Amino acid sequence: MIPFSPPTLTEDDINAVVEVLRSGWITSGPVGRRFEEQLAQWAGTSGAVALSSATAALELALRAAGAGPGDEVVVPAYTYTASASVIDHVGARIVMVDSEPGSPFPSVERIAAAVTDRTRAVITVDLAGIPFDSRPLATLLAGRGRIDTGLGAALGRPVIISDSAHSLGASLEGTPAGSLADLTAFSFHAVKNLTTAEGGALTWRADLPTDREELARWVRTYSLHGQTKDALAKSRGASWEYDVIAPAYKCNLPDTLAALGLSQLGRYEQTLQRRRELLAHYAQGLADTGVQLLEHGGDGVASSGHLAIATLPVPGVTERNRVIQDLYAAGVSANVHYKPLPLLTAYRDLGFDIADFPHAYAFYTRELTLPLHLALSDADVDRVCAALAGSLRHISHNSAGSAASAA
Repeated sequence: MIPFSPPTLTEDDINAVVEVLRSGWITSGPVGRRFEEQLAQWAGTSGAVALSSATAALELALRAAGAGPGDEVVVPAYTYTASASVIDHVGARIVMVDSEPGSPFPSVERIAAAVTDRTRAVITVDLAGIPFDSRPLATLLAGRGRIDTGLGAALGRPVIISDSAHSLGASLEGTPAGSLADLTAFSFHAVKNLTTAEGGALTWRADLPTDREELARWVRTYSLHGQTKDALAKSRGASWEYDVIAPAYKCNLPDTLAALGLSQLGRYEQTLQRRRELLAHYAQGLADTGVQLLEHGGDGVASSGHLAIATLPVPGVTERNRVIQDLYAAGVSANVHYKPLPLLTAYRDLGFDIADFPHAYAFYTRELTLPLHLALSDADVDRVCAALAGSLRHISHNSAGSAASAA
């Protein structure tokens, strides 16, 4: 069986974690700080704070933006729940926008049209590792939204937060993901290009018009129950005294997990290169099948190559799901990224209707995500392509037979 997305763990990774375990310091500490320093370099930012998940990073980003009850936050309908659930967590109103026709992404114009005088922030999404260009959006939003206090007031517009869970190492015209939006959340979940088993990070633009050192301190404090002194600081002096400035959260990343990420960063350039090679191999192998792969390059785009997202030449969900079954029978695991949020019970219960998001739904009905990971060989890609082509021929033949019978 060709698995969908197993993590790649080396002996160096294992030894890095073991070294931390043997050090006697296993919670957040010096290894995590080194990890953050290297993350900031990859993201082209002035700083980063490692956290327990990208979801935690997104929520802290919203709180740093001042989002809360009475505010609105705009988010794409075509994304994973984490992009939107954090809006509900802070008590703000979720405002969803549809994709463009034939795409999982909304345009900046569509996002801007959803902004009102109650909009505190906008969350964009880097699906599949393709960075969303929020720079034109920043221009369109100038002087709009709720910008009465905090970071929005300094920016003169709603705060733009990027859900970059897929895109560490991606860039647009040489500008790294992490420097395109105001605040950026990365994920290091087990299926991501770089993993800490579970984890994430929050970064910010190097020229963000705020005290960036104070922002880093605020994020660290809020990730540790609002406590003003962490365990490492308390262990290095005679004073144990600390304060708690807010009833905050517990979402820091321990050194045991940071060590895994730090080790993987040491070979991350090679990781990105191989994933891009695999995507190119898929494009070649599927060239005559009618399958359209989501574009990962061109126009200054350097994707992180996180997901191989394909649009199938099939009528809809029934046939797409049959392809997934056929692939599994042929020894290939595939997936779908994603169900648009209004299809999910939680968001239907909030009043969202998929009928209001026809482009997101249309893209979903024919979307298929193919295996993409470092254990995948060129021969494996050929096998996936052959299995997919065979399934599509079978479905086309059956459809033609059904049409002839009906006639």
